[in-house]
Parts: sequence; structure tokens; C-alpha cells
Amino acid sequence: MKQETKPKKKRSVNRELIEWGAILGVVGVLYFSGLHVPVIGNLQRVLLWTGLMSPDTEQKNDNFRKANYNIPLITLDGNDFELEEFKGKTIFLNFWATWCPPCIAEMPNIQALYESVENDTIQFVMVSLDEDHQKARSYLERKEYTFPVYFLNGRKPGTYDSSVVPTTYVISPSGEIVMERRGMANYNTSGFKEFLRSF
Repeated sequence: MKQETKPKKKRSVNRELIEWGAILGVVGVLYFSGLHVPVIGNLQRVLLWTGLMSPDTEQKNDNFRKANYNIPLITLDGNDFELEEFKGKTIFLNFWATWCPPCIAEMPNIQALYESVENDTIQFVMVSLDEDHQKARSYLERKEYTFPVYFLNGRKPGTYDSSVVPTTYVISPSGEIVMERRGMANYNTSGFKEFLRSF
């Protein structure tokens, strides 16, 4: 009886090693091919569809900070840009990168939000943190995103010094940061659209 059990155990261990080897192989292929970012991003997009990850739009007037319009930016075409040009408007300011799965996950709903609220009083400023600007341009072109994208042309001011990517801010026309969200969220909701239009 003992002799029959040992081969079964051995087969079970071998099978487990093969399964783990296959899993690690798939993870390795995804990682080294760079496909892990879109795969993880797509999985995280499913979380956004649940509606559980929404931005907090509760306005707490005593917690508002002054926005800093002095962010060194350049456009996709390489021209200098000053955030101050949008002073007096509501600004949706998002820091993102192509290497960031949560950023990739929230991009489709940001594009949908942009298309549904685009007007002269609400400005989108999507700031890519990619060092390789061409990689970001290629990604945007491939995905056909049309929201305005900029690159940092220096250091972020301390006002926006979040180590979390993505981080999103809403700046009111009066120059106050009325919302800060660290991490991904679904912004394409009726509540958030109403929040953007309320200023």
C-alpha cells in the first residue's frame, strides 16, 4: 500500500512543478515582451466598470489648496506651453504614463469624458510622464485618443508632487484644487460630469 502512494505523490509534485513552470513562463513572456502593461490594464479596466472606483467629488471648502499654474510643459509638437493659459477655467489635470497599467485602464473613460464635456470652460491637460516622448505619441495614435496631451519639461511643482501614477486634479476657475485623486478612477459618470460643470 505504501509503495502505491509514493508514485502518486511523486506524480502530484511533478504535475505541480510543471503547472508553476507554465505560469512563470507565461508571466515571463508577458513581462519581457512588454505585454504585461496592457494585460494588467485590461484587467483593471474591469474593476472600473464595476463603478466601485469613483473620484470623491465631495467639496470640503476648508481643505482646498491653491493650484500652481507654473508647470513646465511642452505640447506633443514640442512647443512650450503654460498652464496659466487656462487660468479662469475648470482644468482636468491628469499625470499618467504608458508604462502604468492603471493609467492605461482609465484612459478610455477619460476619452469618453473628454468627448462628452468638451467646451470652452473645461480644459483637459493630460501630462505624460514618459521619458520616451515618441512612445507616448505612438500609443496615443494607436488608441486614437484625442484629448490634449503634454510632456513635463522640468520638475513638477510641489503642489502636484504625488508619487502615485496616475494622479488627477481638478482645478476650479478660481484657482483652487477642488479634487485630488491618487490612483485610477472612472471619471465618465453623470455625477463627475455634473461636478465639472458646477464651477
